[in-house]
Amino acid sequence: MNKGILTIGIILLALIALNLLNVLNNYSTGSELDYYLLKETTDAAMVDAIDKSYLRTCGLYRIDKEKFVESFLYRFASNIDASRGYTVGFYDINEVPPKVSIKIDSLTTLSFNTGTGAEGNKEAANISTSYDAILESNYLTDTQTEIGLNTDDDMCKDLNKITRK
Repeated sequence: MNKGILTIGIILLALIALNLLNVLNNYSTGSELDYYLLKETTDAAMVDAIDKSYLRTCGLYRIDKEKFVESFLYRFASNIDASRGYTVGFYDINEVPPKVSIKIDSLTTLSFNTGTGAEGNKEAANISTSYDAILESNYLTDTQTEIGLNTDDDMCKDLNKITRK
């Protein structure tokens, strides 16, 4: 009888350990996947949102806020895992120079019972990932920038004087 209960105890302990490893693995790989998804989506959406007419006239990179948000959400929604819930937050979007700060929170499959009684409130563990991106270019060798700097539009006269000194 003693050996049978010991065997059942070892099997239960092994099942608990496997479940714990599965939860920890889900949390760590979920965080890494969220980071790379956020990074690649942000970089691609920033390139999509470049205002080419402003680049031609002034020679400086500028992104359109609305176009960036639209492109980001479209790309992000087409690549997410449907089994988890996501919350996207845009904390800073600068048009010139192009800079964005984004934070996403994703829910894991791990949940905690925080209430008392049979109902109890279930709360899932969040994975928070933030990313800051700045769109940069080498202004000395970029041909589009040189063409933009050589224009004499009224909108860019002050910028041309500053950058040519």
